[in-house]
Amino acid sequence: MKPFLFLATRPEDTAADEEYAAILRFGALRPAQLRRVRLESGPMPELELGRFSGIILGGSPFTSRDPPAKKSAVQRRVENELSGLLDEVVEADFPFFGACYGISTLGVHQGGAVDRRFGEPVGDVEIVLADGAGRDPLLTGVPPRFRAFVGHKEGCSRLPRRAELRARSDGCPVQMFRIRRNLYATQFHPELDVEGLVTRIRIYRNAGYFPPQQAEEIIAAVRGASVTVPQLILRNFVARYAIS
Repeated sequence: MKPFLFLATRPEDTAADEEYAAILRFGALRPAQLRRVRLESGPMPELELGRFSGIILGGSPFTSRDPPAKKSAVQRRVENELSGLLDEVVEADFPFFGACYGISTLGVHQGGAVDRRFGEPVGDVEIVLADGAGRDPLLTGVPPRFRAFVGHKEGCSRLPRRAELRARSDGCPVQMFRIRRNLYATQFHPELDVEGLVTRIRIYRNAGYFPPQQAEEIIAAVRGASVTVPQLILRNFVARYAIS
């Protein structure tokens, strides 16, 4: 099988390694089937799309719509590299799945509106599929309503012109969309289970997602959540696009 390409941007090794392990686990992939590139560590290597089954862009501490002057040199480089790659990916309608930071990145690239009006606190929320979305191959087996983990400072407030809405929540009007046939993005995290989110809460407790003193209270709430459906979407993406 041609490997999938996983583009990561988390500088914290523990968070980065757990994210990679979760995508392997929930995507039912072996390490040889998922090439990881940590973009925060250095320039994007030269990539040939034809060598991969698809691309997965993970979450990030980066915030797309921060003023350029507040972005680090690393973030500006990563954004420029991803924009250039997406030029090619969108033109080819190449299989792409972006989670959280991925929905902002693809949304901005395709002319959608991304801002801070629809940020959601860390925790689980109810996701509601759009009318007819259940027929999408990535949503096979997914019920019309399910719980998913979120935690983001910005969100997509207006769909890109060519995007089709796939899901929403009460606090965020765009939780999932598709562009053309093969480009997908979610605001929620299909790679997260309870322990994965607990790790991130502890790592990012001082990153502005919530008051640091509330971390243990949020962790206690998260431990009571039952979130098992979103991981199926990641599995469906891998199953649909795996090329032998």
